Amino acid sequence: MYGRICNVFSALNIRDHYFEMRGLTNYHLSCCVNTLLQTFSATWEIGDLLDKWEAASVRADTVPLQLKKVLAAMRSDSYQTVPHRDFLRSLDRNCVRLNTLHDADEVFLSILNFVQQQMDDKPLALEIQNLYKISVETYLQCLECASVQTLTSYLLSLPLHVKEDHDSLEDCMTSFFEHQELKGIDCCFCAECGKKTPSKQGVKLLSLPRILCVQLKRYRNGRGFTRKLDCRVTFPETFDFSETLKEAFSTDFAQNDCKYTLHAVVVHSGNAMCGHYTAYVRNKGDQGWYYADDSYVKRSSWEEVQTTYGGHHRGTAYMLMYRRGSKEEVQQPELSG
Repeated sequence: MYGRICNVFSALNIRDHYFEMRGLTNYHLSCCVNTLLQTFSATWEIGDLLDKWEAASVRADTVPLQLKKVLAAMRSDSYQTVPHRDFLRSLDRNCVRLNTLHDADEVFLSILNFVQQQMDDKPLALEIQNLYKISVETYLQCLECASVQTLTSYLLSLPLHVKEDHDSLEDCMTSFFEHQELKGIDCCFCAECGKKTPSKQGVKLLSLPRILCVQLKRYRNGRGFTRKLDCRVTFPETFDFSETLKEAFSTDFAQNDCKYTLHAVVVHSGNAMCGHYTAYVRNKGDQGWYYADDSYVKRSSWEEVQTTYGGHHRGTAYMLMYRRGSKEEVQQPELSG
């Protein structure tokens, strides 16, 4: 009997080691942060960079230091519950409050900003930010004299407007990069013409990041309240910018590799005022999909991920995390020993 129990325990150890994914207890409405931690854990580059950080002169309760500890615990072979209360408290001290429902994209951007502000190793903090940095060129062209004004900036996530009927990620991106004509009362001042003239404005890509974060803007404000769009928005497991969005590139765009593979999906269930976040993430070892609902974790599939495209009374994809490279290229080899 004792031998049978040992064999079962040994089998569970093997399964859990292969599983490589840890659930996170929900403390004080922390499903939003729990879900983002799963996506950060699936983005192994962040953990690798934080492991290089020797936090010599920062307080123990800073967000990046607590993030480093949580991600290390999520990667460990320990079977104890991941201690992430200190990370939640560090966010609370930085105005991402406990016992409050949050927007996942806003918390995601806040965490990246806290990393940038609170790390004492600024070059390393910049490397982490650069993982997500989408460099863009905003242009305004006069339609009378053709002169162009440009402004270079960057985004850490791509906010895509969603139509109220069937849509696709490719169509959302095409709409984002389409130019808009400004006429009538929307005319802008042209320094060359010395007056307000009709013009067109738009955004062009200067460079794409290693990790491309996309936000599907499913919320609409109107008549004094916010509502959520449950319409269907399809998205591919892999896509190539150079084939899908040729018109989105600036003339200064110089990257050759524009292929991306999906590795994490933030899912929202419920309505705009009350809801719950979960995540689908791709395992770095076997490239299989897994589902995390706070402390509950299970194996999943691409077919299950596709159920988050949208529809009434089901969870809908809200944020998509793509990694540059094909499935074979983005797979991180397992370390021996």
